Amino acid sequence: MAFNHLPADVHDALGPLSFTPVTHSVSMANTHRPGRPTAAADSRPAPRTVLDRLTRGPDRSARITHTEHLPPREGRHAVWPDRIRPEVIAALGAHGFAHPWSHQAAVTEHALDGRSVVVATGTASGKSLAYLVPVLSTLLDGSNAPNGRGTTALYLAPTKALAADQRRAVRELAAPLGNAVRPAVYDGDTPVEGREWIRQYANYVLTNPDMLHRAILPAHPRWSSFLRSLRYVVIDECHTYRGVFGSHVAQVIRRLRRLCARYGADPVFLLASATASDPAIAAGRLTGVPVVEVAEDGSPRGEVVFALWEPPLTELVGENGAPVRRTATAETAELLTDLAVQGVRTVAFVRSRRGAELIALIAQERLASVDASLPGRVAAYRGGYLPEERRALERALHSGELLGLAATTALELGVDVSGLDAVLITGYPGTRASLWQQAGRAGRSGHGALAVLVARDDPLDTFLVHHPEALFQRPVEATVLDPDNPYVLAPHLCAAAAELPLTEPDLALFGPATEGLLPQLEEAQLLRRRATAWHWTRRERAADLADIRGGGGRPVQIVEASTGRLLGTVDESAAHTTVHDGAVHLHQGRSYLVRHLDLEDAAALVEEANPPYSTTARDTTAISLLDTELEVAWGAGRLHYGSVEVTNQVVSFLRRKLITGEVLGETKLDLPPRTLRTRAVWWTVTEDQLDDARISPEILGGALHAAEHASIGLLPLFATCDRWDIGGVSVPLHPDTLLPTVFVYDGQPGGAGFAERGFHTAHDWLTATLEAISACECEAGCPSCIQSPKCGNGNEPLHKRGAIRLLTTLLSATPPP
Repeated sequence: MAFNHLPADVHDALGPLSFTPVTHSVSMANTHRPGRPTAAADSRPAPRTVLDRLTRGPDRSARITHTEHLPPREGRHAVWPDRIRPEVIAALGAHGFAHPWSHQAAVTEHALDGRSVVVATGTASGKSLAYLVPVLSTLLDGSNAPNGRGTTALYLAPTKALAADQRRAVRELAAPLGNAVRPAVYDGDTPVEGREWIRQYANYVLTNPDMLHRAILPAHPRWSSFLRSLRYVVIDECHTYRGVFGSHVAQVIRRLRRLCARYGADPVFLLASATASDPAIAAGRLTGVPVVEVAEDGSPRGEVVFALWEPPLTELVGENGAPVRRTATAETAELLTDLAVQGVRTVAFVRSRRGAELIALIAQERLASVDASLPGRVAAYRGGYLPEERRALERALHSGELLGLAATTALELGVDVSGLDAVLITGYPGTRASLWQQAGRAGRSGHGALAVLVARDDPLDTFLVHHPEALFQRPVEATVLDPDNPYVLAPHLCAAAAELPLTEPDLALFGPATEGLLPQLEEAQLLRRRATAWHWTRRERAADLADIRGGGGRPVQIVEASTGRLLGTVDESAAHTTVHDGAVHLHQGRSYLVRHLDLEDAAALVEEANPPYSTTARDTTAISLLDTELEVAWGAGRLHYGSVEVTNQVVSFLRRKLITGEVLGETKLDLPPRTLRTRAVWWTVTEDQLDDARISPEILGGALHAAEHASIGLLPLFATCDRWDIGGVSVPLHPDTLLPTVFVYDGQPGGAGFAERGFHTAHDWLTATLEAISACECEAGCPSCIQSPKCGNGNEPLHKRGAIRLLTTLLSATPPP
């Protein structure tokens, strides 16, 4: 067949069809409510049958490295607490929720008793209902209050789309309650004329941390009646608040608590999380208040068949002659095609918008050769679509009109797409929590489901598909955040002082680092102490000092050169790697080439183009020690954690073919170095250890470099980070340690908690690193083990066998945890 609409290099990479069209007809599935299967739904093929059909093609069965079977689980019912208003109970019964699951009833009891609580159960377990029921009942109780406003509640979501979904759910559920519940979304899209009504009359405001930080808290006098009556604060998908973003949100919540206390309110926090390790501890760090957890899932679950899938090696070679696997994007597109032919409703998750568009496009082209009606039943779903386009796609998938959707994580967070049969996950999403969040999108009506993780060609994915116990026998990660990071805390102290002068009693609220920061803020003439309080001294808005989703600095504007149209912004910290001269930039499904990055004016000039390649920046890094906070002996070697100064310079970028990833060339760049003060974990080895490992001076640099690359790739298995959130340096003789040293550092000013997590899990982390390198089939190193896509030294030198011997010697002297 011909792929008439694909770029030439994509066309060549795909080759002939490798699936056998299924001869049965594709039937339109009926729409039905979650938990209420229709007769048609019972005819769905079992997950094992679907997987067997996927493996019928040539060499397909060899691509499955492991299959995990999760048996079905019976649900455990409870009763709603008798303190819930009977009108709410009646509304629940009308929607089929007369009898809650056990975890829903437990959360409701805690909320009514005034205890902050986090519910951390599986996807589609009804977490929303767990916090909605006490909120609705309390709002109804307060609807006849003499102050005219009554009780209020605040809902925080990480995305605008999720807040909009929740408003629809609340309106539907609370419709029988009349005007007693008045939900409203307050975000950047809310019309000016509607904002005053929301401030004065809405009693359930749905927003996001950004609006709370920039619009609500700085204007708190206008929100005084709402804050004075605030009973509950709901924090949905709270596991997404991690790293620097989570640390910022933690300080925003402390500012909210401070203002609520000023108006005489002490709200209860209701948090919903994907399954996580120690959810109560993470929720307590986020909110600053004691939190109880409900983690025993009482909802039913159909059987889940979870396959780990490794794409085959190709005839292509990468850097230094390394073998290259078929890309996860191409493999997922092929699997989505096969599932659509089977009539299996599927979502394929992929990280990038371009990846989502490519997977959908490839699947549509292939389906056209099978049945002319099938291409229209596969689509892409990503951020950047208009709200009505997103809703139309969700409805089409829910009804069965769509059979396949290639989606970014815009669909991951809570959007209801029940009735799916299968989920394809294009590359490990970074955390086990996200993995199960995405896998849980299938089988949401209690039916069986198939989930397939398609591995990318990198160390972590390769390790996971060959070590299934790391996914299926370990608990999900703890959420990592550090509210005491001075680079996060300082701007929020300024914002708090602008909202209400800071006093001595406030210091404990913002954490132990506050007292030491205040003199520095005074010296910088940001705050001024008068009598017993610190005041904001500037005319500009203090809230603008903190970019809660960025890394600080002046955002770089992305401007279309021919029209002057502003396409968006990128954090200053990321500009050198993402919008350098010659970079490919994606915006709302369109590709642009960066013609010039103007650092002085903080602008990147771009023009629309459709190059047949992607770009990856390469950098060089030097590191110096500032302070050692923790240290432990590992035999003769030592493991450390502390503060470092990193000097980084982007020196070039690679052009890689789409789909295949083949390197087309490297272009030099002339960008200035940048300095970052952050936290790092590092380990040293001695001359005796090098002798034991048979590491000669000729291979020492390559062995350290290989161990550094692989350890960066594996740290996301132990800390809730992506490999792009961290960096590394390896030095045969570091001037500060005077020993061979490997560093792994946080990529954010002041640190993000990832390196600290690496220090505390170092034995398991480096053991997994050693196993990943040892198990790889390549001879001298490849992207699946020790090569890094962002290495500024062109992945030179690397010595795979030396890294194995070095890590073996280091770990042999280290007692397991």
